[in-house]
Amino acid sequence: MGGAIALKQADKNILERRKQIVDDLTDLLPPGTVISDKHELVPFETDGFIAYRQLPLVVTLPRTTEEVSKILKYCARYKLPVVPRGAGTSLSGGAIPQGDAVVVGLSRMNRILDIDFENRAAVVQSGVTNLAISDAVSADGFFYAPDPSSQLACTIGGNIGMNSGGPHCLKYGVTTNNLLGVKMVLFDGTIIELGGKALDSAGYDLLGLVCGSEGQLGIVTEATVRLIAKAEGARPVLFGFETSEGAAACVADIIGAGLIPVAIEFMDKPAIEICEAFAKAGYPLDVEALLIVEVEGSEAEMETMLAAVIEIAKRHGVKTIKESQSPTEAAQIWKGRKSAFGATGRIADYICMDGTVPLSKLTEVLRKTGEIVASYGLRVANVFHAGDGNMHPLILYNINDPQDAAKAEEAGNDILKLCVDAGGCLTGEHGVGIEKRDLMRHQYSEADLNQQMAVRAAFDPDWILNPSKVFPLEGRPQ
Repeated sequence: MGGAIALKQADKNILERRKQIVDDLTDLLPPGTVISDKHELVPFETDGFIAYRQLPLVVTLPRTTEEVSKILKYCARYKLPVVPRGAGTSLSGGAIPQGDAVVVGLSRMNRILDIDFENRAAVVQSGVTNLAISDAVSADGFFYAPDPSSQLACTIGGNIGMNSGGPHCLKYGVTTNNLLGVKMVLFDGTIIELGGKALDSAGYDLLGLVCGSEGQLGIVTEATVRLIAKAEGARPVLFGFETSEGAAACVADIIGAGLIPVAIEFMDKPAIEICEAFAKAGYPLDVEALLIVEVEGSEAEMETMLAAVIEIAKRHGVKTIKESQSPTEAAQIWKGRKSAFGATGRIADYICMDGTVPLSKLTEVLRKTGEIVASYGLRVANVFHAGDGNMHPLILYNINDPQDAAKAEEAGNDILKLCVDAGGCLTGEHGVGIEKRDLMRHQYSEADLNQQMAVRAAFDPDWILNPSKVFPLEGRPQ
């Protein structure tokens, strides 16, 4: 993480050819597509993982798949590193460029190409924002299920790269469960299509391989996504608990009882206070932990599930139960949760972790997370998707203090190792990027990593696509 790792060393030969590369790309593409002025490159130097900042060699902003193909053909010819970029909301450094890299920004590819209610699918360009899809079909009673907290800004291309989730992934799954097809440009400019509106495709599941590949197998320019009919009704309920352990045990028992609410979100006391100060959502401030449990369906279905959930909560020290009574109250409850990262950023710099653990280990991992962060003299606020064990500890620190930053990075490493050792994994939805790259050996054996790298190399033998990410720099087949 952070200062403990580095991007791949910039190729001096490429840097020396910068003017020629800029001129070539400018000639190759329509006017206004290439950005090369160093001041104009600044917005592209980092992403949501702000521990690194690096100006790219040049930025391109294509509008069509064909323009992306031209860019990759050129870069393949001269073996120029390429970094795909959506909205730059990555929390693992997935879109941070190298000094010798050509950034392919997809923000201008932001059109919804087709909405097909009969097949319950939409075809969109990869620069379309996550929330824009649901907005486009909401009036007709449909929505797109994955809902990252950054859904107002993050793009479908980035969601596919990181296999993003969100609070409602407990019931509806993450991006891979809602992706039907892609149009993708390979490293050499070849355009391929995988999947489509049909429920299944013949042959290998290459679509499943692409989703979550962090832009290393190709650049997705269009996606066919699943549309889901809205439920008859939905109701979020706040549960305040006397202890974090009680809240975590309640989550495990809800799932263990065979109940699948549409979402179960967790906040500890520091997160509750931060979010309530910002959103004024009506969160209780006299509890140690809070769960947001949302159920959906008919009134009878919601009442039945809520009764079962409330009965379980009472066995674990629930202190407050607050049911939303209107769409406005429901929106306020979710505003607090959706604003958690931004609200935390108002009071401190933070690193957001993304480990996933078995539900039976939630209580233990929460306790040890607090101990780890305290041992470094730092603070932590926990807010996460409890239903599927996707932890998001926010480690608070001062980014301008090198010692503080180093402590935060080490604490984050220890937490991720804790998640793996508890039977979980390094990432649930944020991806590996550069943040977790050097921890991959803690989860995978050398044989495992070599096999994954062999698959990657089959798509991109020269390793030009997002080359500094996912796999440890040492030991690569280059």
